[in-house]
Amino acid sequence: MKKMKAMVLTLCACIVMMGCNNLGKGTAIGAAGGALLGAIVGKVAGNTAVGAAVGTAVGAGAGALIGKHMDKVKAQAEAVQNAQVQSITDANGLQAVQVTFDSGILFQTGKSDLSQAAKTSLAQFANNVLKVNTDCDVAVQGFTDNAGWKNSTAEQSAQKNLTLSQQRAQAVTNYLLSQGVSASQIRSTTGFGESNPVADNSTAAGKAQNRRVEVLLYASQAMINAAEQGTLK
Repeated sequence: MKKMKAMVLTLCACIVMMGCNNLGKGTAIGAAGGALLGAIVGKVAGNTAVGAAVGTAVGAGAGALIGKHMDKVKAQAEAVQNAQVQSITDANGLQAVQVTFDSGILFQTGKSDLSQAAKTSLAQFANNVLKVNTDCDVAVQGFTDNAGWKNSTAEQSAQKNLTLSQQRAQAVTNYLLSQGVSASQIRSTTGFGESNPVADNSTAAGKAQNRRVEVLLYASQAMINAAEQGTLK
């Protein structure tokens, strides 16, 4: 992991030297060298499986247009109540958007039924982000902390956490669909359980951060095609 992080930092430094604003970043990442960086960053972030199945590397110009477009998507997502938003890199080395909802807001402890506050936020997200960006593919991913379940072994608890994370991710997907989001837009719904923690599970604050549902928006094949034709706005 230390070697991987060192590689990421080295490659990032190279891009910074090239001048890496949002548009420039899209250009750099769209090139072959940027695609390598995207694959490495994606692996660190757990997002190597997120990305359209393109046959060849996306060109630099198309990558720049996609980066600019995703900046707009990110700004729209940032207006959603209870959403934490950041830019990430998908498996194609293209800019994507990660929207994280705290499980404490979405669900009661150990449950997968959406709270009313969650429904309000997700309805806003569906109507103001997903339905106006149908050229974005979507992946919904659920995660838990590593807390054990009563009267369960560590292995049993891990399995229960995996099941709970899948149920919570599915609950989010189902509600987004109920708000009119197209089923074809949501490409995957996956529970990861205790894997891919983003914080230290030895603290209460860290556990709270690890209990989450992430919605990833990334370039669809249609968006990539439009970018390569120069028509993506």
